[in-house]
Amino acid sequence: MSVLVYVEQAEGKFKKSGYEAVSYAFAIAQNLNTNVVAISIGNVDSSELATLGNYGASKVLNVGNPQLEKIVNQAYAAVIAEAAKKENANVVVLSNSFSGKGLAPRIAVKLNAGLVDGAVELPQTNGEFSVKKTAFSGKAFAVTTLSSENKVIALNPNAFGTKENATNASIEDFSPEVKSSDLTAMVKEIIRATDKVSLPDAEIVVSGGRGLKGPENWGMVEELADLLGAATACSKPVSDADWRPHSEHVGQTGIAISPNLYIAIGISGAIQHLAGVSSSKVIVVINKDPEAPFFKVADYGIVGDAFEVVPKIIAALKNHKA
Repeated sequence: MSVLVYVEQAEGKFKKSGYEAVSYAFAIAQNLNTNVVAISIGNVDSSELATLGNYGASKVLNVGNPQLEKIVNQAYAAVIAEAAKKENANVVVLSNSFSGKGLAPRIAVKLNAGLVDGAVELPQTNGEFSVKKTAFSGKAFAVTTLSSENKVIALNPNAFGTKENATNASIEDFSPEVKSSDLTAMVKEIIRATDKVSLPDAEIVVSGGRGLKGPENWGMVEELADLLGAATACSKPVSDADWRPHSEHVGQTGIAISPNLYIAIGISGAIQHLAGVSSSKVIVVINKDPEAPFFKVADYGIVGDAFEVVPKIIAALKNHKA
């Protein structure tokens, strides 16, 4: 028996959320007195694969099939399920990222497994196997008990953190059969914003809404984000108005995020927006309307004009750094 963890990569490099998934899988394996096997799919060199050992993987399965250089949900799920059977793994862990949300249920079906998506804590394994997860678009938590022999857990990014558990990982090539029926829908091209912090992986996010009045005022949002090493985001009305790219839209119909710190500037906090950001550990709201719904869920709130408040925060940060 072992714990299998799928580690997502982009352009040959593992994501922070992937290392977090390995750290989480190692903690589960410790509780179950077993080991961690990681699986990587795509073109990743041996030195990058070896880094998974730093977080607890004792073996790394490398799937270098050129047909799988770009993610294909059905084919990837089949490969991961085959790896679980090969390694006799009855627990499969992956990140609850955009890709993971498509993979996790498919893997569960192939393994006849119980599924917990949006996990935020380690499973309780004393007698029952119970996992705490987000529910109702992040507005609540639920504890799910898995009674099936096989289990699939999709971990929310930033929920567990990366923890170094130095292990000497062996690397093994793994070449399962890929059915042509699993390759009927292919991703032709992926365009990444390589000059920015990835929103799903970001620990700090600075977001702006219609209160900023126009795209010409976004400079202070970007400056604050740069000072904090944060990603930038926006509300749906902002992306709909083409003030900011749709790749920055967070909310129920955009990207769901769970950073350690979320700073909302000039965003009222409609329920659709809250659904995508309520898993944030700390929420700071800056809004001149004291009745803005966002203040009801904020950990810290500043009632004031963003054009006066944000420059003062930027100045204070610069003085602190100096």
